[in-house]
Amino acid sequence: MSVVRDTWLIFRHNVRISLRQKAGIIFGVLQPLLYLVLFGPLFVTIGPWETLIPGLLIQVALFSAGLAGFGIVMDARAGVLERLRVTPAHRVSLLLGRVLANSLTLVIQSIMLIAVGYAFGLRAAVPGVLVALLLMILLGVSLAALSNAIALVMDPEAFAPIMSTAIVPLVLLSGAFLPMSMAPGWLDVLSRATPFRYVLEAMRELFNGNYANGTVGLGVAVTVVLSVLCVVVGTRVFNRENA
Repeated sequence: MSVVRDTWLIFRHNVRISLRQKAGIIFGVLQPLLYLVLFGPLFVTIGPWETLIPGLLIQVALFSAGLAGFGIVMDARAGVLERLRVTPAHRVSLLLGRVLANSLTLVIQSIMLIAVGYAFGLRAAVPGVLVALLLMILLGVSLAALSNAIALVMDPEAFAPIMSTAIVPLVLLSGAFLPMSMAPGWLDVLSRATPFRYVLEAMRELFNGNYANGTVGLGVAVTVVLSVLCVVVGTRVFNRENA
């Protein structure tokens, strides 16, 4: 119970900080919104909004939660992390509270993007959207945990360029903008080696009102496994670096 209490306290603290920085939440979703406004009208000539919006959600997840490690880099520089280390709070709670706050920010950004999508013509089934948001929560937890772990072991100056460089091909290989079924064989195989393709395909099925099929089941399974692995790795790195 003490771990739960400590996690809640850290989560509440980080949420308050995030909500005070409303511009950061808006700018975090600004790029996908620009794709929605400027690229969306072109995309709908070859595919529906129910195909594009899930792709933009994956983009939001990778750029928002995937770069969550910036927060821990700033805390380390400002001495906040050092002060947290001497508190009686559990080390696991220090990470989980931060990660859950990052995931909440991602959900807020996702809801903003979906709301604009409905204004543009999205006709996704509401139950499917709600299940997709649950997948976004798990995806946010996994990416934020991994991002924080990488930020702790990497040179802070190298974190931004390396992570940004890695995220762009992951977005493209997920099939965010064009389904990978249209890609050449070698690119299709490479795409299947990334977990985000399976998450994205599951969300597209959910947006189309298809809930009980193999694509959704595989996407959910991949998301859950990815979350567990990333939280385990993030916790171990966090404990080792803060020992």
